[in-house]
Amino acid sequence: MGLRRVHRNGHIAELLFTFGLALLIEKGVQMTWGLLPVPYRVPELLDFPLFKIYGTQFPAYRAFMLLISALMFGAIWLGLTRTRVGLVIQAALTHPDMASALGHNVPRIFTLVFAAGTALAGLAGVIGGNYQVTEPAMAFTMGPIVFVVVVFGGLGSLTGCFIASILMGLIQTFAVVFDVSLADLLAKFGFTVTSSTPFAEVLNVTLPRVGALLPFLMLVLILVFRPRGLMGTRDT
Repeated sequence: MGLRRVHRNGHIAELLFTFGLALLIEKGVQMTWGLLPVPYRVPELLDFPLFKIYGTQFPAYRAFMLLISALMFGAIWLGLTRTRVGLVIQAALTHPDMASALGHNVPRIFTLVFAAGTALAGLAGVIGGNYQVTEPAMAFTMGPIVFVVVVFGGLGSLTGCFIASILMGLIQTFAVVFDVSLADLLAKFGFTVTSSTPFAEVLNVTLPRVGALLPFLMLVLILVFRPRGLMGTRDT
């Protein structure tokens, strides 16, 4: 009922409503079952290194997570673009009045889409719970970056979210690998940063120390220069 009321205000209102509802659910879970993490280990069948590259082992379970994620994305994409149900969903999202006039129950469609999304989120939690810490706030450890990916890619654009997720993953990974700072970059052009240089402390901050902030910086830039996101469309 809540989503039906806020749907007329656009995707941003829906996103904020669901985040607030998730926060209430999280606090309810913490009050009922406590704050301690639950032991949830990787299955022994997948608890081994799949291969080694540059001295670093790649776990088989991470490959399993990538496979399931690819299958989930493929299923969603095929369902939305290659099936009659997907076309009805897209029509209900972009032209709800016309879809209703053609005999489709638009509120029921939204309910089913929300239920399907909840099921996929539950599947992601089951898979990710083995690899990360399983505790009441585990959703909010990923929530901010998910928010960045959705807004950066473009609300309502599955392809945009896919591109944004790959881009954010690469940014966070390379931010940890490259131990450089703006001072090092300026040194390449002949500018030496000393203790008397204005903002010297900021210029000497290394990339790994601010790596977690880079996706949010990208979010600010995309909101300034392209508020719709990479592949988002204007609300009509």
